[in-house]
Amino acid sequence: MKSYRIGLTLGVSAYLTWGLFPLYWPLLEPANSIEIVSHRAVWTFVFCIGLLLYTGKLKSTFALLKNRKIVLRLITSTLLISVNWLVYIWGVNHGHVVECALGYYINPLIIIAFGVFLLKEKMRKLQWISVAIASLGVIVLAIDYGRPPWIAIALATSWGSYGLVKKQLGLGALEGLAIETTLSLIPYGGYLIWLGHKGTGQFGHHLGLTILLILAGVVTAIPLLMFNGSTNRLKFTIIGLLQYITPSVQFIIGVLVRHETMTTGRWIGFLIVWIALITLGYDLVRSGSSSDNRFAELD
Repeated sequence: MKSYRIGLTLGVSAYLTWGLFPLYWPLLEPANSIEIVSHRAVWTFVFCIGLLLYTGKLKSTFALLKNRKIVLRLITSTLLISVNWLVYIWGVNHGHVVECALGYYINPLIIIAFGVFLLKEKMRKLQWISVAIASLGVIVLAIDYGRPPWIAIALATSWGSYGLVKKQLGLGALEGLAIETTLSLIPYGGYLIWLGHKGTGQFGHHLGLTILLILAGVVTAIPLLMFNGSTNRLKFTIIGLLQYITPSVQFIIGVLVRHETMTTGRWIGFLIVWIALITLGYDLVRSGSSSDNRFAELD
C-alpha cells in the first residue's frame, strides 16, 4: 500500500507539472519559440548528464551510440520530440492553450490507431466506439475553427510517433532523453551561439529570464523522472487514466487564466471528445488493459 501511495503521488505530481507548463513558457518571452526550445534542449542535456554522472550510468548510456540501429531510431525520436516541443511552445505562447490541450486529449486515441494500423493490434468494441466519437468531436471543432485543428493534430501525432519509436527502442527515459538532447546539441547550441553573436539572444541580458531559461532543462527532466517512478509502482491502467490530468489542467488554464475564446461549437466539440475519453476510461477500468496507454508520458 505504501508503494502504491508513493506511485500515485509521483504520477499525479508528474501530470500536474506537465499540465502547468502553459504557465511557464510565457515567462520566457520575449525569447521566441525556437530560442526557448533550444535552451530547453541544451539545459536538459546538462541536467541529464549530471544525473547520469551521479548514478554512474554515463558510460553505459553513451555506449549505445555505437549501435547504428539505435542511433538511427534516436535521431528519428529527436526530430519528433523537437517538432512536439516547437509546436507546443509556439501554441502556448500564441494563445492556443485550449487547442494544445485537445492534442493531448486525443493522443491516446492516436496511439490506439498506431497500435491497430502499424503494430497490427486488435481493438475492442468500446475502443472503436471511442475513436469514432472522438473523430466526430474533432470534425465539429474543425468546422468551428474554420480549419482542421492543426496544432492539436501535430501534437498528438508527433507525440504518438515519438512514443512508438521509444517503445521499439526500450530505453530508460533518462538514458533516452540524454542521448536525444546530445544529438540535438549541435543545431540547438549552434543556434544559441549564433543568437548571442548577433546580440539578439535573451540569455544573459536579464538575470530573472536567464535563470528561467536554464531551469527549462530542470522542469523538462523532473516530471519525466517522477513519471518513471510511478510506472514502477502502479498498474498501467491507473497511469493511463492519470494522463488525462495534464490536458484537463491545460484546458482550465486556457479558459480561466488565458481567457481564450470558447464558442458554443467548441464546447460541443470538447464535450464529444470527453465522452470518447470517458468511454475509453471505462474500457480500461473494465479490462485492466494497458494496450492503449503504453506511451503515457507527456511533454
